[in-house]
Amino acid sequence: MKSSTKEAAAGYLFLLPNFIGFLVFILIPVAFSLILSLVNWDMLSAPKFVGLANFVNLLGFHLEAGRLIANDPLFWKCVGNTLFLMLIIPIEMIAALVLALSMNQKIMGIKLFRFLYFLPTITNGVAICLLWAWIYNYDFGLLNSLIKNVGNFLNLSLKGIPWLTSTIWSKPSLMIMGLWVAMGGYNMILFLAALQGVPRELYEAAEIDGADLWHKFWAITWPMISPTTFFIAIMAVIGGFQGGFMQAYVMTGGGPDRSTTTLEYLIYNHLYSWQHVGYAAGIAWFVFVVVFLITLFNWRFGGKLVQYYHY
Repeated sequence: MKSSTKEAAAGYLFLLPNFIGFLVFILIPVAFSLILSLVNWDMLSAPKFVGLANFVNLLGFHLEAGRLIANDPLFWKCVGNTLFLMLIIPIEMIAALVLALSMNQKIMGIKLFRFLYFLPTITNGVAICLLWAWIYNYDFGLLNSLIKNVGNFLNLSLKGIPWLTSTIWSKPSLMIMGLWVAMGGYNMILFLAALQGVPRELYEAAEIDGADLWHKFWAITWPMISPTTFFIAIMAVIGGFQGGFMQAYVMTGGGPDRSTTTLEYLIYNHLYSWQHVGYAAGIAWFVFVVVFLITLFNWRFGGKLVQYYHY
């Protein structure tokens, strides 16, 4: 056997475990979920092939009394919930950037502050949800206790806010929690890495020209970190479509009145609570197609929307 053939065989041998893992844990489940989306199955009786009926019911509309009504209003409500919760993404990115700018300093103890701000990201998600469920508790939660104490101090009759039990406050409450977790997480680390990659010579040249901090940020920092900013935005949108399950499962149960039921939690309900296996697979494929289109947009237009500098 030739040496080149031996090297190729050795290379394929090293790739084999990863390929088997990809085949068993990704490719086969994805293909199986596509098959499931074409059937009705409650995990008790035999599957019944229905073709595209699940997708038609999921995405379709019909006329009723002269009005266009969704075949599945709950699905579109969950789409709206998911999109609404994603409105916090720009604020999360701004907060992460501001935090990264403050952490990009050479002062004593800065590494400790970086660790403390990153700590919520590596903390167990269920523990964080339980912590915030206590903070939002109507009777003895931290926020309502603070509101009542301020009211007593000002001699005002201030009542607590039903943070998680009101259709008005439930989504903003989860968004505030998401902001707290995301601002010091991976987004801050990515921004910090991008900031530390900006050549110091550019700032020194700008200072010689008399530029202040504001002008240096918009003329140097912002263009230089634009690839990272675009990447974070794309990943945040993808994560937004795939997220929201843990908060709904632990804190609200998807309520009140399904106001916090996201697409991921709806998939869980159809699969495990209602045994609609095919329908759950159809929703999962809807999420997959949306994420794929966002990824395709990133691949197609990402290089045109940002500037890459080489030194």
